[in-house]
Amino acid sequence: MWGLDKRARVFLALGATDMRRGINGLSLMVETLIEGRVFSGDLFVFANRAQTTVKILYWAESGFCLWQKRLERDRFFWPRDEEEVREIGREELRWLLEGLDISQAHQRLQYSVLT
Repeated sequence: MWGLDKRARVFLALGATDMRRGINGLSLMVETLIEGRVFSGDLFVFANRAQTTVKILYWAESGFCLWQKRLERDRFFWPRDEEEVREIGREELRWLLEGLDISQAHQRLQYSVLT
């Protein structure tokens, strides 16, 4: 996705974000919510109150990139978690941008072998 490092993580800033914020305002939010990871190359995803606009902020080697998608009808299925920030997978981000409800997706299970 976007030629980014495959190790880049995806973080949703839950709740509503003022979409008048640009790179400076959103990067300050990232610094506050995720404590200093703004230059990590990770993707930080924000949505407006009406859930019709999503912005994605990330650092790409020599500067910030800001990507935006605005729906002309319908809404994004934005998670309603109690937390301020939620980490999701890159595939879940793709689903979210395509209009799928990621809260209905099967959760990944982690098993380990006891020795």
